[in-house]
Amino acid sequence: MQTIQTDVAIVGYGPTGATLANLLAKCGVRVTVIERESAMYHLPRAVHFDDETMRVFQAAGIADDLNRKVRVNPGMKFVDPDGTLLLDWPRPQEIGPQGWHASYRLHQPDLEQLLRDRLASRAGVEVLTHTEVLSVQQSENSVMLSCRSSADGRVLNVRSKFVVGCDGAQSQVRGAIGEGMDDFGFDERWLVVDLLLKRDRPDLGNYSVQFCNPERPMTYCRSPGIRRRWEITVLKDETDAEVTQEAKIWQFLAPWIEPKEAELERSAVYTFRSAVAQHWRKGRLMIAGDAAHLTPPFMGQGMCAGIRDASNLAWKLALVVKGQASADLLNSYQAERAPNARAFIETAMRLGGLINSLDRESALKQAERNPTGGARMASIAPPLGPSSLPSLVDSGAPHQGQLFGQPVLRDGTLLDDVVGYRPVLILRQPLPKDVFAAVPVLDGEAHPKLNDTLDELGTNAVLIRPDKYIAASAITPKDIAVLAALPFPSPLSDPRMKEPAI
Repeated sequence: MQTIQTDVAIVGYGPTGATLANLLAKCGVRVTVIERESAMYHLPRAVHFDDETMRVFQAAGIADDLNRKVRVNPGMKFVDPDGTLLLDWPRPQEIGPQGWHASYRLHQPDLEQLLRDRLASRAGVEVLTHTEVLSVQQSENSVMLSCRSSADGRVLNVRSKFVVGCDGAQSQVRGAIGEGMDDFGFDERWLVVDLLLKRDRPDLGNYSVQFCNPERPMTYCRSPGIRRRWEITVLKDETDAEVTQEAKIWQFLAPWIEPKEAELERSAVYTFRSAVAQHWRKGRLMIAGDAAHLTPPFMGQGMCAGIRDASNLAWKLALVVKGQASADLLNSYQAERAPNARAFIETAMRLGGLINSLDRESALKQAERNPTGGARMASIAPPLGPSSLPSLVDSGAPHQGQLFGQPVLRDGTLLDDVVGYRPVLILRQPLPKDVFAAVPVLDGEAHPKLNDTLDELGTNAVLIRPDKYIAASAITPKDIAVLAALPFPSPLSDPRMKEPAI
């Protein structure tokens, strides 16, 4: 029987698994991806991502190509049955502090194809499609996955140092970890309908619209190109078979569009849930994406959360696999990511309360009132949860866990394109000649835009992790010297990898 030896086995080849595989392979880690389907799913699913997610795609090497396939999202409006605006959530139309627009609409197959094409160009990667995981056996030094090819019935083993389950809500790897999920109580069926317009319909608008009708809440989304989406609540006494009949779908959509104006591309009933796994790691087994958390779709953050998981986990796994850090570093993964994911889930649930008109005051309480009586929502950017990683300087960790912005440097290059997927020290002034720097350094004297970001933080220096979150900050020369001397290893330190010069 064939046995494949690898560093990290990833179960699941959706956006989370493909992003994680790209980041790990970029670091010189051997990766084996196991996917039960024979081909990529070609119809729409996720339709939104944000600026932080685009930064991760930038690290994975696909942002420029993806940017040509997406649409900048102007925002979302919540209206009552009479069309009165309840809540306005506008998204900035200019490039923001992360170096990208705040909100994008996408066709998920476009994203997945770019991720797969990029991964195919990387060394040390093997992708096993149409392959089912039969069993998961963890030992002290490795994990053995017994697999079977659905194409020819061939059985093979994959022996890996670590396994990450990116295998969705019914995760087999989460089952092997052996723990359940904390359920926050949101459980609703929604019919998702994707259309292809036959003629231009500018009157439908570019904003997403949440129709807050207590009898049947609905959502409209403007997707790229000729695609449009409606999401429709399924009532308790309705069956999936009933609401997915084509005649019934057009009955739902009659207030907006007729069959002669669009082609029905896809319809499916989904159960939207809110839950977070109790344990994201057990020894050499980990989970990410929907395997670790489930969120209602009202913020468009479901896929984004999985991409954040991949970004947080990849550099840590790379350091552990290469022996540059102990496995204890992986304890910080759930500690940091779970509270962040929970914050988005709780906000999405409040918006769900508004859409269903069952808990309107709770949904609106954090919004800013307009003179017209409506409300205006600001985007949230929750930091990472309290890390198990220690404070690195005597002054503590006032900025630890915040995402550092991505200014444009003096030569017009985005910060991340210069730094790469590795740590960097950013400070106002060049280090004194007698201060040793253990990591690459960028200063505000050479790149003045860096000082603007430091001004916003109220600090003089920050140590940035490979995932662009702040590891530590410093104000005094003494603490800055401490940060500079910290031996923060780079996940790109494999001699086979070429790092960009700073």
